[in-house]
Amino acid sequence: MNGYYSRKLHSLLGVIPLGLFFIEHALTNFGAFEGGLARFNAGVKLLNDLPLLYVLEWVLIYIPLIYHGVFGLYIAYQAKPNNGRFQYSRNWRYTFQRITGVITFVYVVWHVYETRVQLALGHLTHEELAGTMHNIMIQPGLFTLYLIGVISASFHFANGLWSFLVSWGITVGPRAQRVSSYICMTMFVLVALMFVLSMVAFRRAEFQEATALLDTVKLVLS
Repeated sequence: MNGYYSRKLHSLLGVIPLGLFFIEHALTNFGAFEGGLARFNAGVKLLNDLPLLYVLEWVLIYIPLIYHGVFGLYIAYQAKPNNGRFQYSRNWRYTFQRITGVITFVYVVWHVYETRVQLALGHLTHEELAGTMHNIMIQPGLFTLYLIGVISASFHFANGLWSFLVSWGITVGPRAQRVSSYICMTMFVLVALMFVLSMVAFRRAEFQEATALLDTVKLVLS
């Protein structure tokens, strides 16, 4: 596959399916803020009740994520920012897209290890996900790292969507690109805000109580 088609596939996978999954993940997590523990657990259960879940995860998430992430690191390595010479917004967005791409890749690998890998190894159950997030969010250092991660991922998604619309010929001309820029940057703010509010919600006492309850049940059954 030559460089042109490799980059096109990289761009496409960043929107479909990864961008769609990113929005779904933001909505599921936002359930913790909007409806508390019960709403979050209901969202998690809904997803895990899907048929052929592991096949769907690998085909629609993990394989696209590996390609998009690894090839994205290669693109970032080859990047030649010129914002030092040209102080245009596009030059800065080009640079930030590469920086946030690297941060997002590291963050996603860490987050997947803390959640899906632990589930696969049997160290964690779906009912314990909320408690796991609570234990992470009450630690200032980890909260800060997650904050950097979700903001970087939100910008990378929104700015990548704008770039996708341009490179695929959907927004043609300065006016269309300017309007899509406003829309995508608004989306960045909204999605980042949803993730941050979700993080704050995970710090609530009800998520701590859920962890304590599950620990008690495990102790009784052991």
